Amino acid sequence: MQVLHDAPLAPLTTFRLGGPATRLVTATTDAEVVEVVREADATGTPLLIVGGGSNLVIGDKGFDGTALRIATRGFEATGTRLELAAGEVWTDAVARTVEAGLAGVECLAGIPGSAGATPIQNVGAYGQEVSSTITEVIAYDRTAGETVTLTNAECAFSYRHSRFKADPERYVVLRVRFGLEDAGGLSGPLRYAETARALGVEPGDRVPLGDARDTVLKLRAGKGMVLDPEDHDTWSAGSFFTNPILDDAQFAAFHARVRERLGEGVEPPAYPAGDGHTKTSAAWLIDKAGFTKGYGTGPARISTKHTLALTNRGEATTEDLLALAREVVAGVREAFGITLVNEPVTVGVSL
Repeated sequence: MQVLHDAPLAPLTTFRLGGPATRLVTATTDAEVVEVVREADATGTPLLIVGGGSNLVIGDKGFDGTALRIATRGFEATGTRLELAAGEVWTDAVARTVEAGLAGVECLAGIPGSAGATPIQNVGAYGQEVSSTITEVIAYDRTAGETVTLTNAECAFSYRHSRFKADPERYVVLRVRFGLEDAGGLSGPLRYAETARALGVEPGDRVPLGDARDTVLKLRAGKGMVLDPEDHDTWSAGSFFTNPILDDAQFAAFHARVRERLGEGVEPPAYPAGDGHTKTSAAWLIDKAGFTKGYGTGPARISTKHTLALTNRGEATTEDLLALAREVVAGVREAFGITLVNEPVTVGVSL
């Protein structure tokens, strides 16, 4: 294990923001991860888990406690079964599944972060979510003081949510197991219209795995959603807000606000989200509330490529970022009566 004191955390996040940790420990085995967690719990030391840093907003004052960076490695494919160590770089793991001819996560290419973070957020994009392929999650249960194996059902997955996110202080993910598909080199059925259009096929069709992955990477890059150190549009956490899910009464009120503000002929995005619920687009809400691509004059601005990404233009502080986020939340609430919810985890700060 590597142990550093008064260690900068900003370089470990995709925002490149945040102050130092009192202590930073980098663990490369599951046993080391468990050892550090047990030590923190035994001594009452605050603990921050850091994976790929793509979903963290750390306060400018940093973190007064132990930051545990999980850098474990492990990619084991047996037939259509896959087990990943929590510290595996997610986008690299996706590339390896494509090379192995395994379908199920190819449309999740280019998502920054670590494999261990994917079940926490139930990571999803372009018509796929990890909840559809995760079979088990191996985690250290801090309450029980032991390593446990949770089935898919026990993970309680929902849209950008899980048991792990609901109880963030309890579990530390160690390994994730997936059940993928051998479709003869083809992708899973394409469920996202934009991807299908880009490939010249219909939703529900299958295409060569490599074509699906490459197309998603191109779509993401066009929106600043693939990490590039030279492109400040990628100095972000990707989508900063989740897409709102509204019940029937809430959607009717929202629809009325849209007509009032934008005119009778304007229809907001609407997608089925379970019995009596409809999902709408956070990006659409932000744009129609007046926060267009590139909005802002300070060091934190909306991406020039995608309205859902808040970005650090190079000299921002976390407070700069939060000020912009609060402005967007207030503007959308005033325009449409919907309160956006941040997707990244905040550390030492809040909206």
